[in-house]
Amino acid sequence: MTTLKVGIADYDEMKDRTMRIARGEEKPAPDDPKVWFTSTESFAQILSSGNRELLRVIDEHSPGSLEELSQMTGRTKPSLSRTLKTMASYGLVRMEKGHGRKVMPRVLYDRVALELPLIERRAAKGDAL
Repeated sequence: MTTLKVGIADYDEMKDRTMRIARGEEKPAPDDPKVWFTSTESFAQILSSGNRELLRVIDEHSPGSLEELSQMTGRTKPSLSRTLKTMASYGLVRMEKGHGRKVMPRVLYDRVALELPLIERRAAKGDAL
């Protein structure tokens, strides 16, 4: 597996960056984060110890369905479904088609590298961002 590089930026920063890229004013560097969180709190929530344990169970046991994963973890299927959908939106897992209508979660990364600015630089009035 590989490392997923993530960054922290507030919504306005992410929107401005995306617009600069779309207009061709900025080109993302190859080592830029691939996934962005809007706060350290949201990052911590998604990668809580309980959710990291869930990822470990998925990786080690390769459950064939959410029902099977629910039995392994003691979590309810609706709770697992919500958590895994959120993790999938950040690119941490992928939901693959299983037998019949079942879906199987798969872990995509074994590490996360966080790029976190310690001091946020704010533009002064009249400065270009």
